[in-house]
Order: sequence, then C-alpha cells, then structure tokens
Amino acid sequence: MPWSRPVAALLLFAAALLAGCAGPRLVQSDVSSYSTLTALPSPPTYRFERLPSQQMHATAFAAIETQAEAALARVGLRRDDTQPRLIALLGVEGGYAMPRNWPYYGPDPFYGRWGWGLGYGGRWGWGMNWMMDAPPTLYHRKVSLVLRDAASQQVVYETSATYEDVWTRDPAIYGVLFDQALSGFPQPPQGQRRVRTEVMPDTGRPAPPPASAAPAATPASAR
Repeated sequence: MPWSRPVAALLLFAAALLAGCAGPRLVQSDVSSYSTLTALPSPPTYRFERLPSQQMHATAFAAIETQAEAALARVGLRRDDTQPRLIALLGVEGGYAMPRNWPYYGPDPFYGRWGWGLGYGGRWGWGMNWMMDAPPTLYHRKVSLVLRDAASQQVVYETSATYEDVWTRDPAIYGVLFDQALSGFPQPPQGQRRVRTEVMPDTGRPAPPPASAAPAATPASAR
C-alpha cells in the first residue's frame, strides 16, 4: 500500500533533521570581559583555587578544571601549582527550564528560572503536531573566570560566558564556553559582546575549517 503524502513528507522531514544534527552546531554565548593586563604574564603560570563549596564536590569539579585548563593552555597560560604567577578561580552554572511564552502554553505559574516548569494547556496529536505543541527544554550554562596576581592579590582579569539554547552537550559545552570567555586574551574587548563558535555535536570541539579548493590545473601551452 503506497504511503500517503503527509506520511511521506513527515519521513522526509525527519531524515533531513537527522542529517542536520550530524553537521556543525552554532554555539552563541554572551561574553563579558574586563582586563588590566597589557601582555601575557611572565612567567605565564597559574594555579587553581577552589571555594569551599567546590571542595565538597571535588571529583565533579575536577572535570570542569580539566576543560578550563585546556582553554587556558590555548591562550598561552600554563598550570604550575608550585610557582604560579596567577591564581585562577572558576565558576560554573547549569540548569534547564521550559520557555515561559511557548505557543499553546500561555503564562506558566510553575515556571522557575532554572528548574522544572510544568506547562498546561498542551495538546498532543499525531504526525508533526507533537513538535509544535511540546515546548523545548531551554538549557542554561554559564562559566566564569577570575585571575588574580599571586603576589599582590589584585584581580587582573575577569570574564564570563553565558549560553542559553535548546541544545547542549554536557560536560563538553563548558569547554566551549571557557574558550569563548577567553577569546581575545589578554586584551579582549572590554564589556559585553556576543561570541559565536561552530562545534561538532559528537565531540563539542570547534568544527574544522572548510577544506580549500584545489588549484585549477594549468592548461598546456598551445603549440
């Protein structure tokens, strides 16, 4: 029995959606940076400092430090717990919620800033109606980094990156955000800006640049 046109269109749409998920994903974050540095510190070394609350979750926080350490290395800083020039203090946030004004749902009295929100008035249907009626989950992720001079204890660098979207990949997304928060180090644009990075969904790492086209063959000289 041949498929009806609506069913065929739905299957084609699903195939296109799955194919799109395999390609690069754009991560856009709001970055705020403030720096008093004029150049890379010499020596470019640092050590991490943990808050008491971070010490209580040392195992989980170590994974965050690993991603931050990789991002710091990419801007020229090296971890040295014995002779640090800088003290690095990290911060992370994470949560999720239902969008407040999603179509068909109306104001949600149970909506929390970063927690569960129970919608009402939703309608489930066959075919593609479920994609329209069910609200997506909105993910919130934020990283922050404060660098202090180890000798004077003065803050010399402060930055943060906030990301809100219906897609996330934990914990790899924090590594992307640390990279974005450190963009322009040690002299980033002061204040707020939007930073965009294309990443691969399967790894969370930046997408490779497109391959350059091969040069055209030189035609043989005419006799």
